[in-house]
Amino acid sequence: MHPVTVHEVATAGFGAEAAAYEAARPSYPPGVVSWLAEHLRIRPGRTVVDLAAGTGKLTRLLTPLGAEVVAVEPVAGMRSAFCAAVPGTPLVGAPAEALPFADGSLDAVTVAQAFHWFDQDAAHAELRRTLRPGGRYGLVWNARDRRDDWVEQVWSVMDRVEKAAPWQAHDEWRDSALGERPGFGPLHEATFRHHHEVTPDEVVLRIASVSHVAVLPEAERAAVLDEVRDILGAHPDTRGQTTVALPYRVDAYWAERID
Repeated sequence: MHPVTVHEVATAGFGAEAAAYEAARPSYPPGVVSWLAEHLRIRPGRTVVDLAAGTGKLTRLLTPLGAEVVAVEPVAGMRSAFCAAVPGTPLVGAPAEALPFADGSLDAVTVAQAFHWFDQDAAHAELRRTLRPGGRYGLVWNARDRRDDWVEQVWSVMDRVEKAAPWQAHDEWRDSALGERPGFGPLHEATFRHHHEVTPDEVVLRIASVSHVAVLPEAERAAVLDEVRDILGAHPDTRGQTTVALPYRVDAYWAERID
């Protein structure tokens, strides 16, 4: 068996910018939490793992549902931020490709904003191993809703930075990563939308929290953030505003282990 390693950009970027991630990243709308609760059957008496939990953005929305929730996060910096944000929730340091759970021991697994970082074949094999027959996994992404002009300009800056990111060519990646998998039924999907009310400075912090920005040499990183500040300062929809609404499209999926 080959040793399991976490993507180097994720390890370095998220480890360095865990505080920015917690401060500037959006949460998830109630509709998607209810959708996950219904389709993954998250309720008292169930054991649920929130995989690649980060700072616990989704974890803290799952715990009130009454299931036994265990968080798994491989990056040490993220684990430190998680403990501060979601105290009392069990947390394990492990990668998605080598989960520390017994065969068939989990009722559900959630993954928010992280599945694109995984070795897809190995991660699906671990989901199949650890989920009981009939258990389900759910995937969620806060995707970039670029319909507003100022938002398009900001994310266009990021396009240049993230040329090699796993989520580029999203449709092609989704088809290969989330297509039919041995041991699982069909993939079900839904779409939600919401806005994150933030200050212009928090928009800059949101960009700083992106792993591919965090790992840039300091001068390049500063130039990227300055370019975002310039857009916010010049665009008529954001110039002089104390808060702005940063829109997101939420892509959600679930599938069931069938054997």
